[in-house]
Amino acid sequence: MTSEPALPAESGGVPDMAALTRVVALQRAEMDRLQELAAASAVLERAKGALMAQRGCSPDAAQAELQRRAKAGLRSLLEECWITLGTLVCTPGSEPAPGSEPAPGGEPAPGGEPAPDPVQAVTPDPAPPPFADEVDATALGLLSRALVRVGTPQDLAHRLLDHLASDVGADAVMIYARTPGGGLELLAHAGVDAPLADQWSRVPPVSGIAALDALRADEPRWLEDPAKDAEQYLLIGDQPRRWRSRAWLPVTTGGSADVALGILRRSPGPFTARVREHLLAVAQLCAGPLRTFVARKPPDLGAVADAVQTVFDRLPVAAVLLAPLASDGGRVADFRVDAATGGAFDALGRSGRDLVGLRFLECWPEIADEPLWEGCLRALSTEEPYESEPFARQQLVAGSSELATYTARAARLGDGLVVSWVRHDPSDRQEQRLADVQRLGNLGWANWNLVTGEGNWSSQVFAIFDRDPALGVVPLHALPGLGLAEDVPVLARAVGELVRRGRPCDVPFRIVTQDGVRHLRMVAEAMPDTQGAPVEVHGFVQDLTVQRNAELALVASERAMLTQHGVLQAERTVAARLQDALLPLPEQPVELAGLRVDIAYLPAQAGLNVGGDWFSAIELPDGDALFVVGDVAGHGMGAVAAMALLRFTAKGMIITGSSLTGALSRLNALLLHSRDPHCSATMVMARYSPREHRLVWAQAGHPPPLLVRDGEARYLERPFGMLLGATDAPRYEEAAVDLRPGDRLLLYTDGLVERPGESIDRGLERLADAAGPSGAGAPAPLERLLGALLDPESRDDVCVCDIQVPLDGER
Repeated sequence: MTSEPALPAESGGVPDMAALTRVVALQRAEMDRLQELAAASAVLERAKGALMAQRGCSPDAAQAELQRRAKAGLRSLLEECWITLGTLVCTPGSEPAPGSEPAPGGEPAPGGEPAPDPVQAVTPDPAPPPFADEVDATALGLLSRALVRVGTPQDLAHRLLDHLASDVGADAVMIYARTPGGGLELLAHAGVDAPLADQWSRVPPVSGIAALDALRADEPRWLEDPAKDAEQYLLIGDQPRRWRSRAWLPVTTGGSADVALGILRRSPGPFTARVREHLLAVAQLCAGPLRTFVARKPPDLGAVADAVQTVFDRLPVAAVLLAPLASDGGRVADFRVDAATGGAFDALGRSGRDLVGLRFLECWPEIADEPLWEGCLRALSTEEPYESEPFARQQLVAGSSELATYTARAARLGDGLVVSWVRHDPSDRQEQRLADVQRLGNLGWANWNLVTGEGNWSSQVFAIFDRDPALGVVPLHALPGLGLAEDVPVLARAVGELVRRGRPCDVPFRIVTQDGVRHLRMVAEAMPDTQGAPVEVHGFVQDLTVQRNAELALVASERAMLTQHGVLQAERTVAARLQDALLPLPEQPVELAGLRVDIAYLPAQAGLNVGGDWFSAIELPDGDALFVVGDVAGHGMGAVAAMALLRFTAKGMIITGSSLTGALSRLNALLLHSRDPHCSATMVMARYSPREHRLVWAQAGHPPPLLVRDGEARYLERPFGMLLGATDAPRYEEAAVDLRPGDRLLLYTDGLVERPGESIDRGLERLADAAGPSGAGAPAPLERLLGALLDPESRDDVCVCDIQVPLDGER
């Protein structure tokens, strides 16, 4: 659920109506969702009830069996319920006796006939279609959910056409039921005009009718060649070629093929194997709802029950007569509908005699989680009638869904129960809606009579002011006294202008309650008499505490963000200037000990844009050259400070005669005892002797240098070296390499080769590929190399030291 920001209280405006409209829309959407869940639950309960009656098992065992079949057939549970309802055959004795449930295992239920043997009563599992993997399971799942809202055969026809139009190119759907005389009666149609449907509403039992032929043979008929099919069948339509391909599918309901489903297409050509299997699966899925629509013999309830139903037929109320059905433990698990009035509608829109013989929770499954169910059980056991509180219910009436408010009453009648519903008229519903709006919007109405001094508040206003209704309404002239001291003048002035001059007011103010300070808003107008003098005040008071607290928290957050932004901006500026002073970049390549050295430093594109990457390239007193590239973890002032410490200390140690490994060991100890003991860094140090053309190097957890020689790039094998700041007992080793004329050596930080979500090995390969092909005689400029490697969208700090040995002719 989302919340909307509170709008300022401006005079004459009603800014909260939009929020109230959204609340109503959300409630309506939630009601539709719950109605669909209730309808789906009704299908599940019907399927469970059918299995319970046939197998003599418990509700849990019936649901487990449905789930097992669905898994075996690669279907959803709802699809399996529809298939089960269409294929189960009602046999004599399969219905539970009044007041009892069949006992599992074939044992006789208390007070009833012996239940059928479970093994014999189970209908064989429906085998999955040969091309089950090609049938669109998603489309069948959507259709099974759409069928739960089907209330009439015509609804079913339209749902099928909506489903099959895009899937198989259907242009019309016709549903025929077999009549007792062997002919056909048109149950429903979609995509067929009324005159044609009326012309073909009844089909006699003659030969040459594809739908009848499909039912007699219990096999589908695929009509895919109009000219050839017209020789064998009488084609429906004023122009036989109107539908150039047709399919007539037998639908088995209650054990026999009594319904023919026709799919008519304007497009020519055969039905593909996938389409055929899909249509057969659709026909199997529709057997459940079609079994409900096809005329069935009403249950034999006896002369007394028939007389009761006759009485119920004439009652102008919504009521049902229920007989309790006990579970194995003797507890009432459900009720059977023995009689129902025409005004009683269930979740699927059935009413009157169509409900007789069904189960109470099958017709109204949502009641199982509501107080009405407990009220029914209590009324049955205590013989005291139960009266419910008003509740809203979405009902399917005459094919359309509508929301209404009801109250229910349950009273015992003999061994059974009479449950009736009373639908509230529009004025009652309007009052309930007004109460809901006040509660959801946390507002209430208030009236004051200026002549008599009397006032009237809604219950929500008393709740907003945290005032006991027994104390009565606060007079209008005393209302400003309820506000905080600093709000009293503004509220008093607004009330005075309202009473004396009849000016409308829209004023915010605060009060103190047991829960703390509340932010309120009062909007009111004065009703004048014939002379124009105010005589009555109408208005409302709204509690805006939640919105105001959210606004204040937002303002505080924005101020904190601005303050933090200023601090970060200042730190960014100082750190950038400090880094420029500590790490000056040469404007062009430099010559050191006979080598050509080019330096590049690129800060990150995010955060403070200053980090801990650094370099040193100096000539030592004995004529050797020292190259250092390092990377301190983190960004900002701390990283810049650690970078400066390591950079200058490393140069000093080497100048004073320390070896590379000795310098690394001392730098590690220095970092461990710095201001930030958790700081860490990587580093590579190299010393080049121009006399021997030898480069000796050591590293501390740093990526290896890349040597490019004769157009081939390879990484130097790293000597052992641990990350600086990782341990107080590190070990470092040296390695050496002789450089030749034309060689190129790259020292770099990991920002050059690392990318988020990618292995560093991939970055090392990319660097070697970019640097290698340039060759010994024409090395790629450093700028071009960086342009080919760096990610323009997101990268870390990058520092590169490009060392090149000139060719003999260039010395």
